[in-house]
Amino acid sequence: MRGLLFCVLWLLSLPGWAAHAYAQFGDIKYAPGFTHFSYVNPNAPKGGEIRLVPPTRPTNFDKFNPFTLKGTAPYGLGMLMFESLLTGNSEEPTTAYGLLAEDVEVAADGLSATFRINPKAKFNDGSPVLAADVVHSYKTLISKEAAPQFRTIYAEVKQAVVVSDRVVRFDFASPNPELPLVVGGMAVFSRAWGKGKPFDQVLTELPISSGPYKLPSGRLGRDITYVRDTNYWGADLPVRRGHYNFDRVTFKIYLDDTARFEGLKAGEYDFMREFTSRNWARQYYGRVFENGTLKKRAFKTGNPGDYQGFVFNLRKDKFKDVRVRQAIGLAYDFQWLNRQMFYGLYQRVEGWFPNSEFHAEGLPKADELALMEPLRDKMRPEVFGPAFESPTTVAPHSLRENLRKAQALLAEAGWTYRDGALRNAKGEAFTIELLNDQPSIIRVIAPLQANLRKLGIQMNFRTVDFSLSQQRMDNFDFEMTTIRIPGTTAPGGELFERFGSKAAATTGSSNIWGIADPAVDAIVGKVVAAKTRPELATAMRVLDRLLSHNHYGIPQYYGSDFLIGYRPAPFVLPEVIPPYYDAHNWAVSTWWSSQGSQVPKASQ
Repeated sequence: MRGLLFCVLWLLSLPGWAAHAYAQFGDIKYAPGFTHFSYVNPNAPKGGEIRLVPPTRPTNFDKFNPFTLKGTAPYGLGMLMFESLLTGNSEEPTTAYGLLAEDVEVAADGLSATFRINPKAKFNDGSPVLAADVVHSYKTLISKEAAPQFRTIYAEVKQAVVVSDRVVRFDFASPNPELPLVVGGMAVFSRAWGKGKPFDQVLTELPISSGPYKLPSGRLGRDITYVRDTNYWGADLPVRRGHYNFDRVTFKIYLDDTARFEGLKAGEYDFMREFTSRNWARQYYGRVFENGTLKKRAFKTGNPGDYQGFVFNLRKDKFKDVRVRQAIGLAYDFQWLNRQMFYGLYQRVEGWFPNSEFHAEGLPKADELALMEPLRDKMRPEVFGPAFESPTTVAPHSLRENLRKAQALLAEAGWTYRDGALRNAKGEAFTIELLNDQPSIIRVIAPLQANLRKLGIQMNFRTVDFSLSQQRMDNFDFEMTTIRIPGTTAPGGELFERFGSKAAATTGSSNIWGIADPAVDAIVGKVVAAKTRPELATAMRVLDRLLSHNHYGIPQYYGSDFLIGYRPAPFVLPEVIPPYYDAHNWAVSTWWSSQGSQVPKASQ
């Protein structure tokens, strides 16, 4: 659920003044009447199949409804079957163009956005997409029967109103240039889906949606195949031309890394993103790579870096003191890991928004201070100093020095070593249970475990499957875990869901840390209210300072490229790789089959 939500927000929640498009900051690249996006081949033939493994770690799927909290929906459902009034692209971070809607008009006072639905738009059962379906989707998503994230995302929307059969208006609580993108990116589904059942009980019913693919059967399990809808209503829209060229898209699930890679070599599927540096360095060679059956390629991207890090559950008393969190972070030796385990392939995550204009550096500038000064009494003094830099063991620094600092911080917080363990005033030993759903990464965590043991802290691993891990995360039933948040070029209202105080107390929210900080709430409000790109970047840098200096997590590492193993012969790649893209979505939506293709091959 969370992975789908992040993907929907990145692709669709994009903020315009022109009728055919909307831009949060007025920067629209494609004029009315444009024919296609520049990074697709508008003449790409249809046909063939692509088989992939998802970048998530489910062990199976048990429902076809991606909008409810319980259970696991199959990967690709939101991307391939559901559509929204507007859609973004892979070039413009805060611009969206008409998809289900052929026209969008934002009121002069910014308090409403009106969409006129394309009369050609229809669901996969042949029924038309009407304003009543949009309103139904909105009311359903903000109900208690849907996942709680949506109530946060649409909190500033007062109501959705049917103006006429194909005209719908959203009214906003206050002027906010992002809100037309938020509602424009909302998934729309038919009122007939579920036939009136409570939405959280709509599980096995196949979605009645408007996207380019359908499901041929309602079989639950592991692998899933989507079949291209030959009657898809939007195939010739400018935002769809050259997209979704495969007749079939299959996602295959494997239970462990070894079986997954052997499946690639055996030809069981065609495309895999590698996340483990050791695998990339040591496994992607041999006969099938030498003869060209498989190809190993690092695809460049202009995406901001992902935030990957350890998560502290602040709801646990032991992690409430910032000095404790900082001390644990000092025990993490990235430089040793990168040298000994990662083959030098990774970069340290610095701050929460690495490799982006949102990353804070040096002392706060005047524009940042203008946001910070009114909140000085709510911020740690360190926030007003130099930007946080992750601890290092590069000379003249050392792990020994970092552990000494950690020991001093723990002592200040009331934790001292006695009777063979680090203990508080009550004599309770400091232990940590780390929740993990990837057995293969225990070797990467083990060095931190060893360093914490030197401080008297016992870290234990609790390894469970993906479903149980997701259930425990939804209920905040963990002490520490790891998380990866894909970098975004268009942050906005979803930050309330991730870092906002209200979400901290909402079961199933993305605020798994339990961050409840009025200063964070205020700065996220500044992000959402930004009227220019520079204002947005300034507020995000302040947020970076706040999150980093409060040590809510321990930044780990990220790779700047997509490491992909794939089967080149069956596919043709478009000539242009866009600047901002998700690897799986890019392959599924813009590659095409080489079988019988008369279109010149652009790249492999």
